[in-house]
Amino acid sequence: MAYFNVPEIDYTRYSNRQLAAVPLAVLAVALLVLSGSFLVYGTPVSLGMDFAGGSELTVQTTTPQSEIPAAFDEQPESVTSAGGNEYIVRFSSTDAQTLGDQAEQNLEQDGNAEIVQMTSSTSASFGQQSQQTALLGLVVAFLGMSAVAFLLFRTFVPSIAIVISAFSDLMIPLAFMRLVGIPLSLGTVAGLLMLIGYSVDSDILLNNHILRRSGDFYESTHRAMRTGVTMTVTSMAAMLVMGVTAFVFGIELLASIGIILFVGLAADLMNTYMLNLSLLRWYKFEGIRS
Repeated sequence: MAYFNVPEIDYTRYSNRQLAAVPLAVLAVALLVLSGSFLVYGTPVSLGMDFAGGSELTVQTTTPQSEIPAAFDEQPESVTSAGGNEYIVRFSSTDAQTLGDQAEQNLEQDGNAEIVQMTSSTSASFGQQSQQTALLGLVVAFLGMSAVAFLLFRTFVPSIAIVISAFSDLMIPLAFMRLVGIPLSLGTVAGLLMLIGYSVDSDILLNNHILRRSGDFYESTHRAMRTGVTMTVTSMAAMLVMGVTAFVFGIELLASIGIILFVGLAADLMNTYMLNLSLLRWYKFEGIRS
């Protein structure tokens, strides 16, 4: 396996409090954003049509994108280009039939192609059920990850370090989603579930090298970083390319997943090699008493 040239950081220059301060401060800001959003809007992040309900029309028209909202009696939530003269128009209303009729009457036809290519709608009650199911999936995945961490190390501090890092890896992308307006949907929930797996992988790698393999603490840390940073940075590059490519081609969901994973993996680098490491160092040199 090839490795990036990961520099050997002189961790002895920093106290455990200094290492933990930055990731904990970022986590605190993320929780503040999510809490403020919940108090103001009723949800920590904006909900997509999968969870809030609504209608979605795929239309093909020569009408300019900026003029499409005027074709409907109801103001669309968003109008997104899907490439060429095709657009995805989303509404909070679930009356897809009426919206489709308005599109046929008021939008300009693109040659012989039908104006309304596809319609879909989700009721508010079904969206709420999907929201509860997705939340349950995230909770079960997180609890399962926590149980695996405790079973592997069977010691409180190393296990709780993994749990805290994974929790932060979820909260930071969620706050980012609220700030940039990425809605929570079934697709973005799948991205968050992937983040749990990435987080556990890098944290267990670090814990295993330090606690179970021979060598000095800092030597083991650098050995783990060579593998962990290589994996994470490679994944970040792949997610960034996917996100940019999907954005260029108008594939909104893939673009959202790519940027969420990129932000989450960047947070994972910080949490693993600052927060998790500070807890492991405290446990190794101060927590264990002979």
